[in-house]
Amino acid sequence: MTRLLLSFACFLSITTGSVAADWPQFLGPHRDGHSSETQLNWNWPPTGPKVLWTFKAGSGWAGPAVTGQRLIFFHRVGDEEIVACLDPTTGQEQWKYRYATNYQDDFGFDNGPRATPTIAGHTVYTLGAAGELTALELATGKKIWARNLLVDYKAPKGFFGVACSPLVVDGQVLVNVGATGAGIVAFDSATGKELWKSTDDGASYSSPTTATLDGQTVAVFFTRRGLRVLHPATGRSLYDIEWKPRDVNSVQAATPLVWKDEIFLSASYATGALLVRAQNGKLTEIWSNDKSLSSQYTTAVRVGEYLYGTDGRSDYGNAQMRCVEWKTGKVRWSEAKYGVAAVLAVDGGILALTEHGDLVRFEASPDGYKERARATILGKPTRAMPALADGRLFARDGKQLIAISLK
Repeated sequence: MTRLLLSFACFLSITTGSVAADWPQFLGPHRDGHSSETQLNWNWPPTGPKVLWTFKAGSGWAGPAVTGQRLIFFHRVGDEEIVACLDPTTGQEQWKYRYATNYQDDFGFDNGPRATPTIAGHTVYTLGAAGELTALELATGKKIWARNLLVDYKAPKGFFGVACSPLVVDGQVLVNVGATGAGIVAFDSATGKELWKSTDDGASYSSPTTATLDGQTVAVFFTRRGLRVLHPATGRSLYDIEWKPRDVNSVQAATPLVWKDEIFLSASYATGALLVRAQNGKLTEIWSNDKSLSSQYTTAVRVGEYLYGTDGRSDYGNAQMRCVEWKTGKVRWSEAKYGVAAVLAVDGGILALTEHGDLVRFEASPDGYKERARATILGKPTRAMPALADGRLFARDGKQLIAISLK
């Protein structure tokens, strides 16, 4: 009996560790930018951490997703959007699925997909720049179902196309579609059939997350209108508040951060940040201003009682890295001329990937900015969210996807 219990404990440790090492969706396992990996290598040589492999990338801002021995990379080559499955150890392509696209960015930034794929169970879900929602077999790349959301719901494409990374919860795929009467829509994850639709909210560039509020699982969206907290099985609105930039020529792109019964939102364009408490059917503002952490398109991370993320805009060249008190919005420190950066909380510190292609390690401390390592690993612009799985960082710019060893 003792041997059996020990064997089971070892098995549980191994399987739990392998799950924790995955990065199956936007912002990681819990959509909060946190990795559970430890004992990684932060003592880089002058040339930076070791590059394991590179893969030629087409256009797009979609970050990679990783589970086990499969990495899903979503990009555009020519007139096709391509979902490619790579071996995360070698970068070798295992399969790819492609379909035609005619998406053209109105501002000439990029014509590729924006939304990071979502891996759930044996299926991978992608959402293209022109609204193509697709479900594929993870093992083979075989199409399970597909539908075009902009066509089906007559939704506008927005300034920069569709960018919502699909949220899979309880057998449903949830997306901020942005159509009248179908602002948020839930689809059956196995068939693609519509299960419910809710709100008239336009589509933002923010990806939703899940949380537990009032003892129940909820879906949390930051739409073009503001905060929407919905019951994922029915679409019933539980909490909502209108909170958005006053300038129509703007975007909301950061994912909401939920801590216990508190929800944090952030946007640039003279908007700022908002922390509210959701309790017993009522939203209460804790603090709000445009002086703490106004994020243009990246999501901050919460470590302890503090937020770490970039304040300011890429197009203004004024983005700073900041540490902000969660409870009050007080700025503890700012690091100027940083550039907009994707941030991960890992191994007791912060890992940042800047828009200039710099990989930076600094301490998660409110007592000043303390940089421990820096290396240029990609070119400019670098906008996609990276993935961290099994001691490897996977990141892309406009030309390549690379795998970096942090073991």
